[in-house]
Amino acid sequence: MKKILLLVLLIQFSLINATRADIDEEFLKVCADPYMLPFSNKDGEGYENKIAELFAEKLGKGLKYEFFPQRMGFIRNTLKAESEEGLGYKCDLVISVPENFELASTTKPYFTSAYVLVYKKGNKLDSITDASQLDKFVNEQGNKVKLGLADRGPAQLWVFHNNLIGAIVPYQAQPGDPKVDPGKRFIDDIVSGDIDAAIVWGPTAGYYAKELSGQADLMLLPLQDDPSKPEMRFTYSFSMAVRYGEGDWKDKVNSLIDENQAEINKILTDYGVPLIQNIK
Repeated sequence: MKKILLLVLLIQFSLINATRADIDEEFLKVCADPYMLPFSNKDGEGYENKIAELFAEKLGKGLKYEFFPQRMGFIRNTLKAESEEGLGYKCDLVISVPENFELASTTKPYFTSAYVLVYKKGNKLDSITDASQLDKFVNEQGNKVKLGLADRGPAQLWVFHNNLIGAIVPYQAQPGDPKVDPGKRFIDDIVSGDIDAAIVWGPTAGYYAKELSGQADLMLLPLQDDPSKPEMRFTYSFSMAVRYGEGDWKDKVNSLIDENQAEINKILTDYGVPLIQNIK
C-alpha cells in the first residue's frame, strides 16, 4: 500500500512539474538586465532586445520581460523564479550567457567575441597595432601609460604576463549602483584623456566606439589566446539559457538560432560587436 501511495505521489509531482515547466503560449518571456547596454535595457535598446524581438516575431508571440540586474542572483530571481501571476515562471529565456554556463541549460553558442585593448587614435599609442606590443612600448621603450583595468576578470592575467602592473588604473568591475555601466566608464575616460587605454569586453567596447565615433576615433585590438597556456584565454562564446529539464524548449531555441543566424549576426555587427568568428 505504501508503495502504491508513493507511486501516486510521484506521478502527481511529475504532472505538476510538467505543467509548471510549460512555456507560455502567448508570450516569449525574456529575462534581461534593465540598465546594461549594449546588451539590454528596459527601453528595448540593446542587441539582446533586438534578438528577443526577432524570436518573438518568428514564434508569432508577444514579448514580455522580467528585468533584474545581471549579477549575483539574476538566474534565481528570473529564470528560476515562480510567476506571481499563476503557474509557470517569470521568464523562459536568457538571451546571453557564457557557453556551458552552470546555473542553467545552455543552447548552442551563437556568437564569439574577445576582450580588447582600446585606445584613442591620435595620441601616444598610435604605433600599437597589436595588443602584445604594449609590453615593449612600456617596458623597453620607457613610455608611460595609464591602463584602465577592472578589479576582476581574465584581463588581469594578461596584464600580469605582459609586465604592465605598474601601468594599471583600477576600476570596479561591478559598481554598487546597477545603473552604472562599468564598461562605458572605461570608454568615457579614454575619450576624455583621463586614461590612455583600457581592456574591455569586446561587445561593450565595439558598441561605445561606434556610439562615440563623432567624439573620438577608437582603436580596438583583441587580446590573443595562448593555446600553450589554457589560463590565457580571452575569447569566449555565448549561448542562450533555459531551465534544466526543458528539452523541447531548448531544441526550439536552437532551431531559432540556426534558422536566424544571419540576422543575429547582422544585429550584433550593427551594434559594433567584434565577432571573432561568425557562426553560420
